[in-house]
Amino acid sequence: MYHQTLIITTPSNIDPDVRLEKALSVIETQQLTIQQLQLQILQLNKIVFGSRHERFTGIKDQNAPTLFDVPALAEVISGDTKTVTYEKTNKRLQPNHKGRNSFPEALRREEQILYPEGVDMAAVRKIGEDVTETLAYIPCELYVKKVVRPKLMETATNVIFQAPAPERPFEKSSVDASLVAQIIIEKYVDHLPFYRQQKIYARRGVTISDSTMCDWSTAAANLILPLYEALKKLVISCNYMYADETTIKVLESERKGASHLGFYWVYQAHEQGLVLFDYQTGRGREGPRHILKNFKGYLQTDGYGVYDDFANTPGITLLGCMAHARRKFSEALPNNAALAEYVLHEIQKLYAIERHITDNSFDADQKLAYRKEKAIPLLDDLGKWMVHKYATVLPKSAIGKALGYSIKRWDKLSLYATTYILNIDNNPVENSIRPVALGRKNYMFAGSHAAAQRAAMFYSLLATCKNHNINPSVWLNDVLNRIATYPINKIENLLPQNCKPAV
Repeated sequence: MYHQTLIITTPSNIDPDVRLEKALSVIETQQLTIQQLQLQILQLNKIVFGSRHERFTGIKDQNAPTLFDVPALAEVISGDTKTVTYEKTNKRLQPNHKGRNSFPEALRREEQILYPEGVDMAAVRKIGEDVTETLAYIPCELYVKKVVRPKLMETATNVIFQAPAPERPFEKSSVDASLVAQIIIEKYVDHLPFYRQQKIYARRGVTISDSTMCDWSTAAANLILPLYEALKKLVISCNYMYADETTIKVLESERKGASHLGFYWVYQAHEQGLVLFDYQTGRGREGPRHILKNFKGYLQTDGYGVYDDFANTPGITLLGCMAHARRKFSEALPNNAALAEYVLHEIQKLYAIERHITDNSFDADQKLAYRKEKAIPLLDDLGKWMVHKYATVLPKSAIGKALGYSIKRWDKLSLYATTYILNIDNNPVENSIRPVALGRKNYMFAGSHAAAQRAAMFYSLLATCKNHNINPSVWLNDVLNRIATYPINKIENLLPQNCKPAV
């Protein structure tokens, strides 16, 4: 056993106050590092073990309403002087509902009548019946469409007559537009990659290689290219647009097995419900600059710095997304629960105001008046509170970064309340992006940059179908059958919001 003594010597000419100040600085830096590491651990635990949602429940009050589940908004929106009273009434979609919902009348009925055994039907009469309906299923049918064109010869003149061959969108292939449309829908709406579809069709007795499906998809994309360009012009011509971006892996032809991280830049026209996906190889400012060079109006985005370049562009007004600001404070809860909870509760009041406007179907004037009366005072007070509290926290801490993010953009985050047309966040475009996130988990990557752009075309038009409650399979089948011979100057008529299927 031995004892080791550590002796620390310091120069005698260093002021003790200076040494203390340096030691306190080191301690402060270490505490900040510990907080950041603890926050990272909590976030990683949430990703690995928890459900990824943004629902906020106060730490002190576990029964408090959440951001997305507000059972009694009058209790949520409460304050000392500025109060918002809102009593939500439950609307029953089917009053006096009894039993199960009936099945749609359009479905084919296959009727089976059961008579009791051992009964002389001639000696009885029917006094009533019990009917039971169950929903049945048979696999979808693959069939061969056979077109026969008889050759006819007039006996007197020996002139031969024959009906002309019908126009087919895929002339060099023995496939009908209906099957191509279904394959595209199954990939980009139902998220089934081609190799999985190949196995499904093989079980039905038909062999279709995934390369053949890819060729059909490419041919369909070439057909709808004019339609995609028409959609792009309409989106750019709107005066209020959401913008966001998401990733897509793309195989590189130069290196076998290597992939490139590309980006879908997504733009959505607010009022028209039109969606435009544009593929770019990077996330630089060149992507939106190319698309938005002729855009004039409101542009709502998250805090990505590339969009800040448009703040000085004449004719473009930038506004922020409250959902992204809220997310920063949700992530800061472990760092400073008291400050983060306060902001989240205040933002929750703002969303409750928007819910009240929606549930009561306010017109434009009512919406603007209600926002000015209820939302603007809340926004003003919260903005001043943030500036005051920011001086009391470490700027590099999680709560400091959340406050700094919102303070820097507070004018843009508050702009929506000064009009009736703007939305509190850009969640609609994130909803349009969701199919891409689901799809890339299944097909993993695009085969090339050209394939990624073709996928962007399908995502654009099919997302627009969804926004307009259009059956994408019916729409795409109809368009593929008509677009090859459709007048180019009327191509907008085939867009989902305008398209009337041919009889």
